Amino acid sequence: MTAAKTLLLVRDPERLESRLKEIPPEPGVYFMRDSSDRIIYIGKSRKLRSRVRSYFREPKQLSDRIAMMVRQVADIEFIVTDTEAEALALEANLIKQNQPYFNVLLKDDKKYPYVCITWSEQYPRIFITRNRRQGKKEDKFYGPYTDTHLLRTILRLSKRIFALRQRPQPLFKDRPCLNYDLGRCPGVCQKLISPEEYRKTVQKVAMVFQGRTQELIDVLTAQMQASAEALNFESAARIRDQIAGLKSLNADQKVSLPDDTISRDAIALAADEKHACIQLFQIRAGQLVGRLGFVAEVGAHSYAPLPTPNLEISPPHTPHPTPHTPIRTRAILQRVLEQHYETADDVEIPTEILVQHELPEAEMLATALSQRKGRKVTIVNPQRALKAELIEMVERNAEYELARTQKLSDRNSQAMEDLAAILDLPDLPHRIEGYDISHIQGSNAVASQVVFIEGLPAKQYYRHYKIKNPTVTAGHSDDFASLAEVIQRRFRKYVEDPQMQRVGNPDWPDLVMIDGGKGQLSSVVAVLQEMNLMEDLRVVSLAKQREEIFLPGESQPLATDAEQSGVQLLRRLRDEAHRFAVSFHRQQRSDKMRRSRLEEIPGLGYHRQKQLLAHFHSIDYIRQASIEQLATVDGIGSRLAGEIYNYFHPPQSIN
Repeated sequence: MTAAKTLLLVRDPERLESRLKEIPPEPGVYFMRDSSDRIIYIGKSRKLRSRVRSYFREPKQLSDRIAMMVRQVADIEFIVTDTEAEALALEANLIKQNQPYFNVLLKDDKKYPYVCITWSEQYPRIFITRNRRQGKKEDKFYGPYTDTHLLRTILRLSKRIFALRQRPQPLFKDRPCLNYDLGRCPGVCQKLISPEEYRKTVQKVAMVFQGRTQELIDVLTAQMQASAEALNFESAARIRDQIAGLKSLNADQKVSLPDDTISRDAIALAADEKHACIQLFQIRAGQLVGRLGFVAEVGAHSYAPLPTPNLEISPPHTPHPTPHTPIRTRAILQRVLEQHYETADDVEIPTEILVQHELPEAEMLATALSQRKGRKVTIVNPQRALKAELIEMVERNAEYELARTQKLSDRNSQAMEDLAAILDLPDLPHRIEGYDISHIQGSNAVASQVVFIEGLPAKQYYRHYKIKNPTVTAGHSDDFASLAEVIQRRFRKYVEDPQMQRVGNPDWPDLVMIDGGKGQLSSVVAVLQEMNLMEDLRVVSLAKQREEIFLPGESQPLATDAEQSGVQLLRRLRDEAHRFAVSFHRQQRSDKMRRSRLEEIPGLGYHRQKQLLAHFHSIDYIRQASIEQLATVDGIGSRLAGEIYNYFHPPQSIN
């Protein structure tokens, strides 16, 4: 890397101006890179030059986080697209691929549950999860849902209305369970229903979570009539019961609205200086069928500053004025809608989207959604009548959610203030990292790194480490050396790149907590001193027995009360680090035990074992698979598939 490229743009005005002139005034996507050539921000615009130049005008007009980002920019790249819709789609793909830190907006606190349908599997599973993993591309997540009880009720009723797999694992080897005899399960475990027919049933359930219940009722009604005309009265009666169940679901769980049959979404937010709580209501066939919730950290997360001057003017209709600027609200609403519809199926996109404020790039978003849906999608900022009343109702719900979030934030702020006073920190510890080791007498030793931001778990920044120290083996553990290794691996990039900003960098912790006593703390301090990082890093340890806090170089713990809010914050961090380490350790042990069973199969090496488990997810499913199904896995030919099948189904000896 040349010195010119390494030099930050804010310190090289000539190169900055030259680079800005090279950017065309056309639609496209732009990249911000730091001195290490890492992409730290990706944005889009219909006029690239104006948008990028807006970052480098008056710093006072930028949020603290954006200003921090601008100070780290060493180079700018761009990709020109033919249309604004292409720029929107390209930005979404690049953000998903590169995960730039400054593009994070929606808070990933796993507060709300999702419904997952594993379309990647031959017989898809349907389950509720709070962990929206980046799994296989075919799998589909619906949500997040703010009402967990309602969500579980809908899923339970769906399993009663439609014959679905009721158990995650088969109960018997050679026959279905009682659910099959009762008509609640089509016998998936014994493959008594074809994958194609079962997927048709699951697709009907998916329509419920897509808000297309009335459309599903219409389809089933036509099927019922066709069955009756064909004198297939048993099938017609079964479909009739399904329709009755869906209508009952509508009557019990949905709120009727005085509106027409147009499908629409209504979105609004309530925000203070730190948080923005967003509510999105889904209205289908004149009924409220879903309420989704999102949380954004206004003070910590970013949104691109927009160059258009008239966007600074307040909208003419503001039913509930808020203390933040309108441009901030509009940018957040824009980003939430983009992220929400990015993961939605095309059929889930409504024909009308009602927004609390005019969006900065509404036309670009509407064009992209229209192309995906195949019909015109409009984005409207209603000013009066029923649509405006609907937006006010959504905003009112967002305000209730904000009040709850503020209460939780105040409690966490008090805890951080107390912790700062206990440790004599110059500022509040906004980012705290906790580390713990887990093993059984040295076997499968792993470590965890958990992160609390503003006193709350930030699970998107959690990390696992497998201990690589060759001296840590089964029967020989060394927590001191393991912790030193993990800390060295976590912070070595700051040694390899001395110009990398430490204090003020979003990735740099305000406080590091080690689970343990003086010994564990001393081992970590020693490695940080070797790396010349101790001057900029605050490290403490929390001993389990008496909840004592130790500081580097001090033989006695701090005089604290275990019930102090600051100590309780450290305890929550320590317990989370322990839980995360133990769960990863169990996973490693489980994987090892599963692989040990597969290791008995001749010709099945470690790599192919991983491929089998990644494809089938469990030994039980591998055992049930046929030779043809086993042979479809990459690297498993027909000969090896036969070996695997014969291992689980040894031929019966003939006497």
